[in-house]
Amino acid sequence: ATGQEGMASSCARAGLDWLLGSISFQKGLLGVGMGCPGQGGSPHPWRGLKMSWRPQYRSSKFRNVYGKVASREHCFDGIPITKNVHDNHFCAVNARFLAIVTESAGGGSFLVIPLEQTGRIEPNYPKVCGHQGNVLDIKWNPFIENIIASCSEDTSVRIWEIPEGGLKRNMTEAVLELYGHSRRVGLVEWHPTTNNILFSAGYDYKVLIWNLDIGEPVKMIDCHTDVILCMSFNTDGSLLATTCKDKKLRVVEPRSGRVLQEASCKNHRVNRVVFLGSTKRLLTTGVSRWNTRQIALWDQEDLSMPLIEEEIDGLSGLLFPFYDADTHMLYLAGKGDGNIRYYEIGSEKPYLSYLMEFRSPAPQKGLGVMPKHGLDVTACEVFRFYKLVTLKGLIEPISMIVPRRSETYQEDIYPMTPGTEPALTPDEWLSGVNRDPILMSLKEGYKKTSKIVFKAPVREKRSVVVNGIDLLENVPPRTENELLRMFFRQQDEIRRLKDELSQKDIRIRQLQLELKNLRNSPKNN
Repeated sequence: ATGQEGMASSCARAGLDWLLGSISFQKGLLGVGMGCPGQGGSPHPWRGLKMSWRPQYRSSKFRNVYGKVASREHCFDGIPITKNVHDNHFCAVNARFLAIVTESAGGGSFLVIPLEQTGRIEPNYPKVCGHQGNVLDIKWNPFIENIIASCSEDTSVRIWEIPEGGLKRNMTEAVLELYGHSRRVGLVEWHPTTNNILFSAGYDYKVLIWNLDIGEPVKMIDCHTDVILCMSFNTDGSLLATTCKDKKLRVVEPRSGRVLQEASCKNHRVNRVVFLGSTKRLLTTGVSRWNTRQIALWDQEDLSMPLIEEEIDGLSGLLFPFYDADTHMLYLAGKGDGNIRYYEIGSEKPYLSYLMEFRSPAPQKGLGVMPKHGLDVTACEVFRFYKLVTLKGLIEPISMIVPRRSETYQEDIYPMTPGTEPALTPDEWLSGVNRDPILMSLKEGYKKTSKIVFKAPVREKRSVVVNGIDLLENVPPRTENELLRMFFRQQDEIRRLKDELSQKDIRIRQLQLELKNLRNSPKNN
């Protein structure tokens, strides 16, 4: 009996020890110390286990970044955003203007709105409407704030000069029209450090490099076997990364067109790629073999295997990656989603640290991103999106803010950043020179305007004549009334041409008779 009582009491003590240890472990997870010196407790044998299970704390100044949506009066409302299903953002932003591709009949057009002109946009607001096909991509020149490039299904790339204060009437004349692709052009990208160098990727599987000083293509990259989905430059623009429908990720030397690295992504079908600043790493978004959305991190000098692969979710929309080299933050926004996830990129494993998620019920069609010198540094804003909400015809600014109590300039979150001055001329870059971007401080001169002016090369006006009609002269109608006017004008033209043709037929018959009479006259015999 005594032995049984002793066994029962030892079991009770063991159960009590286990219970105390379990409570200690649970409190440890909640960050509550138990039995720690100075708290009136006594050491416990489970204390070591409790400490080892506590989640590791990672110090980061960006772990509390949050997204703040602008109030309705600071949004842009009433915009007929394009319904085109092409996988692009259809939006471009700089410190002065917001450009959005719009829905239009019989051609391609986009709006250019000064940033201060928020609120409802009138239906008859002037547009840039010179393209004869749908506009597929638009990009602002990083060094001249009123110059924008557009590309279209009409196989052309066009350069537009927006007047001071925005458009007062429809703009149909581009300062430069670039023809070189044989099929529609899906992507345009400006070189990050060189002025007047533009890259365009077409459905003819070619990337053309344009020197806008002369208005001609100077190089062609012809290494792709299918449609190019995305282009991204490294910091100094010496390397170009591309993703392609042939499921390959490539790192290309753009001046020679030589492929330096190539990855055949069968398990991770790549869609989008972005260079992670000067870290010599690439990040791609794509789809896994189980059709889940996925991101992968790569070493740019060895694309044989990704450094890490991480599944995001099971949704089907394309994942757009955005990287901020100043804060080392990565933003992931899904097409058709309402949320934006953000991460911090590190130099050591696990490389990718999840921070938080901005959530919104309204799905996004695309996102424009404000350059660094256009941010509000007094509000500790480190990134700003312009979200396209197609169903509402709304453009919604979303500011990513680091919560700080002090209202003074925060130098630790605003390092020197690439500015608005080019580091190279087109001739220097084409001759093989590489140079890092010229940096600027957002504290001192971030409102400083660039003094560079775009000068279009003098060229003969090119005409594209189809069935006797010059497509560059005849802008497509945009309203029903314009269509009717054009129809009646064409009917008058057809009637006039028919009359002219019948007159010429009569004249030809007369001349033929005269010629016959001359041949049959006695003098000729």
